[in-house]
Amino acid sequence: MKTSPESGQRGTPDFLLLILTLLLVGFGLIMVFSASSSMAVSKPAYNNDALYFVKRQLMWVGLGGFIMLVMMNIHFQKYKKLFVLFFIGTLVLLILVPIIGETRNGATSWIGVGTFGVQPTEFAKLAIILYLAAIIAKKDEKFRDFKKGLLPVMLVVGFFAFVIMLQPDFGSCVILVLCASAIVIAGGSNLKHIMLSFGVLLGLAALGTSLYFLINPDADFGFRGDRFTAFIDPLSDPDGSGYHMLRSLEAFGHGGLMGTGLGNSVQKLFYLPYAYNDFIFAVIGEELGFVGTTIFILFYIVFLWRALIVSLRCPDIYGTLVGIGLVSLIAIQALINMGGVSGAIPITGVTLPFISYGGSSMLTLLIGMGVLLSISREYNRVGKATPTTNSRRHQA
Repeated sequence: MKTSPESGQRGTPDFLLLILTLLLVGFGLIMVFSASSSMAVSKPAYNNDALYFVKRQLMWVGLGGFIMLVMMNIHFQKYKKLFVLFFIGTLVLLILVPIIGETRNGATSWIGVGTFGVQPTEFAKLAIILYLAAIIAKKDEKFRDFKKGLLPVMLVVGFFAFVIMLQPDFGSCVILVLCASAIVIAGGSNLKHIMLSFGVLLGLAALGTSLYFLINPDADFGFRGDRFTAFIDPLSDPDGSGYHMLRSLEAFGHGGLMGTGLGNSVQKLFYLPYAYNDFIFAVIGEELGFVGTTIFILFYIVFLWRALIVSLRCPDIYGTLVGIGLVSLIAIQALINMGGVSGAIPITGVTLPFISYGGSSMLTLLIGMGVLLSISREYNRVGKATPTTNSRRHQA
């Protein structure tokens, strides 16, 4: 069923999804304050301000929230063309990162903007989602043809992965590739073709890594290998490669069943590095305990479930694929973060969506939610126009 942006009055957004999003963002702000206030108030670099990180995060939340509200009032089909500007702008920024970017924690992933840092890799994840959804919807059945359908788009995804690995940012590269794969599979591509494309993506990512070390012969890749060593046996180097993992596990252990209480984490007091960012899930585990952490994960699952329902109910394949891409992005990144912090997989250094401190990530996620809420408005409009037909056709 094809719909037009001008055909009839638009429906209301999915308020349940909107409320769940706002609750996640609000909880994230609370945890950023809890995890960062003790450190920020004791360091002149942060103006001895306990609210230093919260204020900065709140600025990104305000900007992202405003853009989300604007985008949810624009018909989602218009993004089939508007994504091109965002896509090109993101690609330009990614190419500029290795040239003018700032190096932090072994990766040149940030472009400095005043006292802030913008991470184009976060924008790239959303750009790829919008790009793939638009191309698959446009090609329709032709997308099943490997040479004319899947291969060209995978080369584009592979180039993005190649540029990201020039930084190098392995965690974001994995998320990008897995997210793209989810969209391609949902778009009806042949599984055999997908496996061939994986070979192309891996080759380009490996080429990007090799080129990085050719350009930067003095670069140290050792800490990434240390992460695997720490994953296998963190006690082999408790003050070195295993330090992050051991402090994180101690946080979960100290939290026990009911937790130490909000704001009462011990590990955040200069023991656990990046407690407000990569390891904020460990602070949640310590302060809220097993019970609180379980409730948080269940809430996250409800949020993802609702977002997926909204995506599947969309009467347009483009909207469905965009929604599936966004759900995949959030779910995959959350699993990688939680898995790394809890010791289930090696640490990769990615943030927990909507919860961790990070402006670029928050801005990208809220923009994506604006698109998804716009998609939900189209479903509600269709449902009101022909309730009997569409309720049977798109029942989740």
